[in-house]
Amino acid sequence: MSDYTVGDVVAEHTYGLTRDTLVRYAGASGDFNPIHYRDDIAASVGLPGVLAHGMLTMGFAVQPVVEWIGDRGWVSDYQTRFTRPVVVDPLEGASVTVLAKIGAVDDDGLRVDLTVTYAEATVLGKAQVRVTLR
Repeated sequence: MSDYTVGDVVAEHTYGLTRDTLVRYAGASGDFNPIHYRDDIAASVGLPGVLAHGMLTMGFAVQPVVEWIGDRGWVSDYQTRFTRPVVVDPLEGASVTVLAKIGAVDDDGLRVDLTVTYAEATVLGKAQVRVTLR
């Protein structure tokens, strides 16, 4: 465990989302809620535009940690709260950045804290990944 220090940045990645990304995710997940692909429906329920699926956001947010840890361990727990939506513009899409830092080190492994931002605002709150080391 001495190789890891609280505060160390272990991964950072920016993901570009498009409306095509949302359609593909809808097909894979079975979540065809029209707020994820129709502007008129999103507007009719008071949303600022078409939103990325929450589970899609949560999924790609943990991916840099999965890639960083490789075969040295595994994700044994992952929790977060959704704090803001990711609005995916029909032309420009959306860009979401994930920053992963060591939040705690103990005998069982690591807690990696994620900062996930879109349009300079945090979109996942208290996003924490528990990594168990081999």
